[in-house]
Amino acid sequence: MVDIADNGRTWLLSGPTSSYALHLTDDDELLHLHWGPRIALADAEALAAHPLPGYWPFESPLDGREEYPVEGGPRFVRPALSVRTEERRGTEWAFEAYETEGDELRLRFRDTGLAITLHYRMRGDVVERWVTLDNQGHTRVELLRADAATWTLPDRDGWRLSQLHGRWAAESRLTSAPLTYGDKVIGSRRGHTGHQHLPWVALDTDATEERGEVYGCALGWSGSWRIAVAQLPDARVQITGGAGYDDSGLLMLAEGESYTTPVFAGLWSEGGFGGASRTWHAYQRAYVVPEADRDRPVLFNSWEATNFDISEEQQAALARRAAAIGVELFVVDDGWFGARTSDRAGLGDWTPNPDRFPHGLKPLADQVHGLGMQFGIWVEPEMVNPDSDLYRAHPDWAQYQPGRKRTELRNQLVLNLAREDVQEYLWEQLDALLSSAPIDYVKWDFNRCFTDAGWPGEPYPQRLWVDHVRALYALLDRLRAAHPGVAFESCSGGGGRIDLGVASRTDQVWTSDNTDPLDRLAIQHGFSQIHPARIMAAWVTDSPNTQLNGRVSSLRFRFVSAMAGVLGVGGDLTEWTEEELAEARRWVEFYKDIRPVVQHGELYRLRPPAGGLSAVQYVRGDETAVLAWLQAQRYGEPVPALRLRGLDPTASYECRETGEIHRGAVLLHHGLRTGLSGDLDATVLRLRRI
Repeated sequence: MVDIADNGRTWLLSGPTSSYALHLTDDDELLHLHWGPRIALADAEALAAHPLPGYWPFESPLDGREEYPVEGGPRFVRPALSVRTEERRGTEWAFEAYETEGDELRLRFRDTGLAITLHYRMRGDVVERWVTLDNQGHTRVELLRADAATWTLPDRDGWRLSQLHGRWAAESRLTSAPLTYGDKVIGSRRGHTGHQHLPWVALDTDATEERGEVYGCALGWSGSWRIAVAQLPDARVQITGGAGYDDSGLLMLAEGESYTTPVFAGLWSEGGFGGASRTWHAYQRAYVVPEADRDRPVLFNSWEATNFDISEEQQAALARRAAAIGVELFVVDDGWFGARTSDRAGLGDWTPNPDRFPHGLKPLADQVHGLGMQFGIWVEPEMVNPDSDLYRAHPDWAQYQPGRKRTELRNQLVLNLAREDVQEYLWEQLDALLSSAPIDYVKWDFNRCFTDAGWPGEPYPQRLWVDHVRALYALLDRLRAAHPGVAFESCSGGGGRIDLGVASRTDQVWTSDNTDPLDRLAIQHGFSQIHPARIMAAWVTDSPNTQLNGRVSSLRFRFVSAMAGVLGVGGDLTEWTEEELAEARRWVEFYKDIRPVVQHGELYRLRPPAGGLSAVQYVRGDETAVLAWLQAQRYGEPVPALRLRGLDPTASYECRETGEIHRGAVLLHHGLRTGLSGDLDATVLRLRRI
């Protein structure tokens, strides 16, 4: 909902519990007024009546108060917009008009031939912001920096910054620290979202998991990006973010061209970090994730079982075992195409290997469908091996810097997806592939960062950093439209491409290549700060864990860890005993029972994974599922009870595992005993309101 003052210069956006307000002064200064609990338009007008402080020789009254700081004039903060034309650098804009369409507010400004539109939309309690820049009169406009938004926080003492950091196989780990004066910058200069940071930050002063004010921001962009959190000299705090890591240039706009930034979304919650997460999750399920109301199936992926050594007969044998334990989607991973017998060859040649699949993928897909499962494949379309038919025909299609040493990572190069001929080639290859067999699912991988991001012959080669991502989005959109029954998973060596942008075009994401069930608890805890369980893929793999650490864990612990998201199985089922297969079948059946609660319910993090007992709870209507893990029991001490959340204190709940009846108030204030003991123990408890 958008409320507008009678003078047309104060705007108020409101959701169920929060509001966002801004004001245009008589001097066309666009000021931030309010972001927090819901207020009335009269309250916003009262805030707008407060005068700005006066100018001082070394400070600007606009700094820390301006809604979207531009470069130029009496400003010293980090600009959200920095442009250069053939005549000058910087922006001196004037307000032209505002307009509303549905729930969207647009504020239009102009600086000679450059039109600047700020977009606002309230989705639930999440504010979406983005900017459009149109060159309507210059020979060219170079966008040195064009951020999606600047967020301004209210005056508070002692801000604390939370972020998600990591690396390959250790993504999405949560860390918090006091915010200090100056700029704190996170981001990626790698061409993709990156394993090192998720594009999300949260700020609070004294919040806990259950209570207190939390401000959060998340960027919807799958390429290089930057979020800067600045505590200014007067202690005011602003958060600025958008595409591109530095200020070396995003795009060159010729006359008539435009650029629209990604969405930078923000929310305020007074329900602590848990309340903020549940708002993020509800927003993504309602407005971001495609067909989020549909359950994601239990999948089997062949990678850890077979690596590159695959064949039609071998995959069919795995499929029969997968079907027998209740798997619903069978995915053939790397090694099915071209000359792909290792990671040294084949990328770019997206046709089935004639020795391994002599009649293409259709016979195997038909067998999988005959077993009652869907069929999926792995692809890495944005990459090419030098040892491939594609590279031999088109070596110029790879990103490279002329006269420089070519860098190969994982024996592969990055295709220049910004080129229209590359885009068309990939469309033809993938469209033909998805038309050649009944394929239901595509795992889309991206296994190396940009290094030699050059584009010989292009007058403004920097544009490939932006245009690669825009072309990726367009290709995914085109494939989804042409093959509406196909689901897509975003993968980048695990969690290297997870953000609101790719989440709007894929059905789930691969959270991490680390499938160790204990390590995954911390990764999943961090992931849940922003993203819902509905998109978080998690696998049960072999023990000992041969991929990373050799840790031994029970099948129970591995399953309960993976059941916190979209359950998958990735072990070598041909090596599992009959007892293990029977137990796996029981766990898969159990997961299907709680799947609607896990994938569509509200998440409560009861205890973080800090070395002892940890647990999460999902609530949907009358149903509740509690997943609990005990890393180690120390000194013979009893395991503490779990205080549940999200229940009706006046109602009674039956535990389906024990048959016991519990009062809601008792569960909320005194807790539920789990029965866990020893090391690496786990359990799932289902409760139903009666």
